[in-house]
Amino acid sequence: MAKRLLLIFMLFVVADVYFFQAFTTVIHTAFLHKVYWYLDLLLLIGVFALIVLRQQGKDIQQLAGNLVTSFLIVFIPKLPAFPILLTEDLFRVLQNFPPRNTYLSEFVLALALVMVLIIAFGLTRGRYLYRVREEVLSFSDLPDAFDGFKITQISDIHSGSLSNIKAVRKGIALANAQQSDLLLFTGDLVNNKAAEMESWISDFTSLKAPFGKFSVLGNHDYGDYTAWDSAASKASNLVRLKQIHQEMGFKLLLNESITIQKKGSSIALIGVENWGKGGFHQYGDLNKATSGLSTDSFNILMSHDPSHWDHVTLDHDKHVHLTLAGHTHGMQFGIELFGFKWSPIQYFYEQWAGLYQKQGKYLYVNRGFGYHGFKGRIGVWPEITVITLKKSGL
Repeated sequence: MAKRLLLIFMLFVVADVYFFQAFTTVIHTAFLHKVYWYLDLLLLIGVFALIVLRQQGKDIQQLAGNLVTSFLIVFIPKLPAFPILLTEDLFRVLQNFPPRNTYLSEFVLALALVMVLIIAFGLTRGRYLYRVREEVLSFSDLPDAFDGFKITQISDIHSGSLSNIKAVRKGIALANAQQSDLLLFTGDLVNNKAAEMESWISDFTSLKAPFGKFSVLGNHDYGDYTAWDSAASKASNLVRLKQIHQEMGFKLLLNESITIQKKGSSIALIGVENWGKGGFHQYGDLNKATSGLSTDSFNILMSHDPSHWDHVTLDHDKHVHLTLAGHTHGMQFGIELFGFKWSPIQYFYEQWAGLYQKQGKYLYVNRGFGYHGFKGRIGVWPEITVITLKKSGL
């Protein structure tokens, strides 16, 4: 991961240098040239301040979110300058390096302006631009009674980031409008503290499903990313967060399984605590959660972090037909058009958004209902997932 972060940092530096060349080709005011680098310097100072405060055990979530947002606003619009001006340089080499083409530099600046406007959209409307994504999955061993059974999945509410009550209520109404049989939430109810969810309890209580509402914990739910007065206060926070799940009508599954009954048949719903790679805590215990299941049961697993699928679930002795995860948010930034899908998060997670299949098993990674870090979404919109189970051969 460190190598990938270094490569991304180097890409930003190179793009920044190239964009400055376009900037100075069009704009000749020395004062503005200084302002350009002062902005970069301020961001770097912010990064070092973030590192120092983290080492001191300070709560850095708000500062980190502001820095991520600032970096995207300042650097992302500069990225297209690199391939465009590099191509120009290849031709300039053959011509003994004449001055840069003013029109091309103007185009680069105009393109950057368009990207700034896109980011502005993502910071305002994009973060609440809820989209329903539907999948139909067929299984030969699905009990007949569950043919056509619908599951709505939401994930990563991150209530501490939400601010627009009207927009959030529209998202909740959209989830209810799917009229699914079962509603599942795959973790990260809050950013850090249970108190963030208090004002939202009544709204999310309105989520309905005839076969029940179930949930698991995500990495943010344990309060690991903020400073606490004592271990007791942190533990008390987790107790309160679990109570909130109950108050909203969700059955929180903590390394356990339950059966969903329909017309004399059943499927197993499994829920594990958070298990992640790369330094994330591994509280999840799939062995414990599946210990009471028969070898031929039809199994659906809720596991917040999709890396759990590759590292544990796929090769587990209990066949898990479908795993539902979240966690990545699709990095809240990317391109998803006409079947093409890209986001920087794919360099850190092999499965980061949508449906995946291996060894006859499925994983669906929800892009998240809320947002965290970057205070918006660009190209990877908040998601309500609807999965319909089908009996193959019927």
